[in-house]
Amino acid sequence: MIIYSVTIALESGLENDWVSWMQSHHIPDVMATGYFLKYNLHRLLEPASEEGSVTYNVQYHCQDLSTLREYQENAAPALQADHTQRYKDRFVAFRTILEVV
Repeated sequence: MIIYSVTIALESGLENDWVSWMQSHHIPDVMATGYFLKYNLHRLLEPASEEGSVTYNVQYHCQDLSTLREYQENAAPALQADHTQRYKDRFVAFRTILEVV
């Protein structure tokens, strides 16, 4: 099992809009690609985010690394572009790939 982990720090004033949009649009769009089996959305509590920002993490679970690579090649660019366009210059994101052991 592979976990595609996306951590996003955004301006705290965007939090309600961002969470709502993620739950109603972005995450359902990612899941609709069929590459992932489940997801979890988390709000970072510690260490504390920088003042004026809030940090979230989304973990998408997929069967194997080749499935994740297909997602990254075929679906991720458009989905990431939608997020960037909506929240341009008001967030920072980084992605990691984890293997369940």
